[in-house]
Amino acid sequence: MAGHSKWANIKHRKAAADAKKGKVTTRLVKEITIAAKMGGGDPDANPRLRLAMEKARENNVPKDNVERAIKRGTGELEGVDYVELRFEGYGIAGAGIIVDCLTDNNIRTVAEVRHAFNKYGGNMGTDGCVSFQFKHCGQLIYAPGTNEDALMEAALEAGAEDVVSNEDGSFEVITAPHDFIEVKSQLEAKGFVAELAEVTMKPGVETELSGEDAEKMQRLLDAFEALDDVQEVYTNAVLDL
Repeated sequence: MAGHSKWANIKHRKAAADAKKGKVTTRLVKEITIAAKMGGGDPDANPRLRLAMEKARENNVPKDNVERAIKRGTGELEGVDYVELRFEGYGIAGAGIIVDCLTDNNIRTVAEVRHAFNKYGGNMGTDGCVSFQFKHCGQLIYAPGTNEDALMEAALEAGAEDVVSNEDGSFEVITAPHDFIEVKSQLEAKGFVAELAEVTMKPGVETELSGEDAEKMQRLLDAFEALDDVQEVYTNAVLDL
């Protein structure tokens, strides 16, 4: 299966992720807390918690912070009671946006997200208005020059759903969300280390933006990322910056 050119966009996303690393610990601790609350404190029986803990290890979150977050989630320690909120809407040129939040104050979060949409040229929509265009899945992206046949064989043996070759020579391995960690581990054991690996909302159709539209869309996405309650921002926009 062939896909569009991805590599420049992926590198841009990695740079954006590096720029917000100051917030990574806070976001991961909140995710661990809610994951433990929803599915219990045993990572072997709770895939969401296991994924959050792996992300915490990759980002050097102190072990004590992780353990306290799990205990807050399971009720062994007192702590803030977070709830999950998802907002959907449209950005520049009608590009779809999903904003996932964890908050202890719904009114504040709704107001802040709505303000960001309105201030930077977007429109907040109703539940489900754009999410049907996205697929919840694991995504691992490999650099151009990766051995396609070997990657495909290893990925399918590991239980991946699909391997996509892009126009620029990069490759995507797509997994079910609960298979992501296992597939990633098996591929790494065979020498395939992804440039970007995440459980994400992958758009079925992309909207390519360039010039002023791309700059406006980036400002809108940055406004969401700057909000303390925001955990993840997904879009079907591909920005040529």
